[in-house]
Amino acid sequence: MVNLTETLLNTLNAIIFRCSLGDNFSKEYTERFLGLLQKANSLIELFSLGDFFPWLKWLDYVNGYDAKLRKTAQELDIFFNQIIDDRICMNSQLYNSDDHHGKEEKRNFLDILLHAGKNNLSFTRECMKGIIMDMFVGGVDTSATVLDWAMAELIKNPKLMKKAQEEVRRVAAGNKTNKVGEHVINQMDYLKCIVKETLRMHPPIPTLSRKPSADAKIGGYDLPPNVDVFLNVWTVQRDSKLWDKPEEFRPERFIDNPIDFKGQCFQFIPFGSGRRGCPGISFGIAVVELILANLLYAFDWEFPGGASSEELDMAETYGITTTRRTPLRVVPTPFCATFS
Repeated sequence: MVNLTETLLNTLNAIIFRCSLGDNFSKEYTERFLGLLQKANSLIELFSLGDFFPWLKWLDYVNGYDAKLRKTAQELDIFFNQIIDDRICMNSQLYNSDDHHGKEEKRNFLDILLHAGKNNLSFTRECMKGIIMDMFVGGVDTSATVLDWAMAELIKNPKLMKKAQEEVRRVAAGNKTNKVGEHVINQMDYLKCIVKETLRMHPPIPTLSRKPSADAKIGGYDLPPNVDVFLNVWTVQRDSKLWDKPEEFRPERFIDNPIDFKGQCFQFIPFGSGRRGCPGISFGIAVVELILANLLYAFDWEFPGGASSEELDMAETYGITTTRRTPLRVVPTPFCATFS
């Protein structure tokens, strides 16, 4: 038996870490960083009176919430400065060499940020630290949550699981590595429908917030400038006026359906819309599709002890992301004996 929820979270942490900062850090170094991020996420999830009732902001100081935020932010700031300084030292010879353009493909995201900062004085170190932080806060829990819900829904619906596995194994058949590569993902139409339906039923971020820049009227209500407006994405994407049988997990609804999640179809906005839409859509979808395809290709899945899928707890829990209340513990059986 494996705790698939925990495994997915660890996998996403590793992917984002290597893409952002490279893979040449020690285990102690990475664990310290991920520990700080977990601490920051737990604080962000807490209810802040000042966020909803500005006149009660002083209570956040009294109960110690503001002090905890400032301390954690300072610890992260010190750590990010260390990461950037270390990387500058490591890359000093590369940047000064004549053939550094030939090594461009080996750079990670931090290298790209440092290179951009050399030619743009307005792109400060604070900007770099903010972008790196956003990649972890916005890219780890959200992607892991989508994968966790997708696997839970498929395990709960064995017929859909079988259909998805048949497609993945048919498309990926014959490859010598026994792994699904990026180059065949676009041939898996049903897999993409599963990802869309998961995002519809279980948007990782259930609400979005915006602030009008001028006086506005919505639903008969007058909104002054700069007031927080929360959009309930979860409710919109389960509205029976917009979706047929919205409470059912039906990936087929997206077959030959022009509705997409890129922000132009307002009944389906898991990534938001407009200029403040999620900038990591392409990266997030690519990671989710690739991991999901490999999970379906490499293993058959069942509950421990032969328990029925009907017993799967699909309740949600509160947080920044809409996660499942209980971890997904399942038994994987290797589909290919040579899979590694």
